[in-house]
Amino acid sequence: MSLAPSKSSQRARGFSLIELMIAVAIIAILAAVAYPSYTRYIVRSNRAAAQGYMLEVSGLQQRYLLDARAYAVQLSDLPTTVPATVASNYLISTEPVTGPPPGFLVKAVPINSQLAHDAECGTLSVNQASTKTVTGTGTTCW
Repeated sequence: MSLAPSKSSQRARGFSLIELMIAVAIIAILAAVAYPSYTRYIVRSNRAAAQGYMLEVSGLQQRYLLDARAYAVQLSDLPTTVPATVASNYLISTEPVTGPPPGFLVKAVPINSQLAHDAECGTLSVNQASTKTVTGTGTTCW
């Protein structure tokens, strides 16, 4: 009698090294494709939040003009606070523009990781005539 199990009674247990390496390679390829796409999505989302807040400040400036007959000199003159999601990625400011007619300029300067990942748009700005500009070379920033 032989004590060695027959080939039909042996079962494969676990993964072989080749199968494990194939699974790791597939995960690495998926991660290499997904992470840059995720990063671009986060940058666009942060930019959209800043743009929405800038347009809100623009509307507040127009209302301030009706009440005070002049635009607000600084952001603290307006009844608003910068949302935390915007403040962590952009420095928002407003400044008056002298000259006939008087005006204002709302700026959003990227900071932290937004600065590193959104170089194509750079600083966003909007004025009293709703003219939207960027300092970067991007064409789809607004």
